[in-house]
Amino acid sequence: MISHLKLLYAYRELLWTWTLREIKVRYKQSALGAAWAILQPLSLTLIFTIVFSLFAQVPTDGIPYPIFAYTALLPWTLFTTSISFAVPSLVNNMHLVTKIYFPKEILPMATIGAALFDFLVATVLFVGMMMFYKVPLNSALLWGPLLLAIQIALIVGVSLLGAAVNVFYRDIRFVVPLALQLWMYASPVIYPVSLVPERFRFFYMLNPMAGLINSYRRIVLEGEPPVGIELILAGGLSLLLCILGYLYFKRTEPEFADIM
Repeated sequence: MISHLKLLYAYRELLWTWTLREIKVRYKQSALGAAWAILQPLSLTLIFTIVFSLFAQVPTDGIPYPIFAYTALLPWTLFTTSISFAVPSLVNNMHLVTKIYFPKEILPMATIGAALFDFLVATVLFVGMMMFYKVPLNSALLWGPLLLAIQIALIVGVSLLGAAVNVFYRDIRFVVPLALQLWMYASPVIYPVSLVPERFRFFYMLNPMAGLINSYRRIVLEGEPPVGIELILAGGLSLLLCILGYLYFKRTEPEFADIM
């Protein structure tokens, strides 16, 4: 694995260039441009606020529902956007995969980089919401980079695994949207973790995104550090998925050109 990482580092300029290309292509001939990065989580926040705050009245532990939902939708959108674009990236660029030698993981990782750009753009609105709802800055926010790093590791693992499997079984492109939809309901995006019965909490936290989203809410909205066991589970499982996904990708990479 060390040799694969060294080779990837040697091609870091290509990764950077392809990431910039992904960003430009995504918003080429788009009237609103990067504003779409804000509109997606914002529109979901508005819908969830109407349905789950006014109608269903989901408890939010005293936090206004719009910022409660947006705090979760911001990292969740990064997660879903990355995987949705990364999984088909090899098949969509088969002319490069079959004719040019380079570390093929650059293709899905570049889409993750583009999704991270969207995440940073959407953060601008989040800062405005924090000011509007008078959410103070606090020292717990220093946990943010660690949580983001754990989430990126999870995204890389799932994306590389999905992209490699998609080369062999094209049905994966139909499975991904359904799986992400189910994954969202298995994560505390529209409801708080407090609604999960205590006896099921440990098994619930085996979903890394559950621990990450709850941790984001704690550091931003409550000014509290992440729960230790949740952070350990999310970090350990994300790192494991990243390593396994990357190893599977590199093991099957020599077959990509022949299959396509």
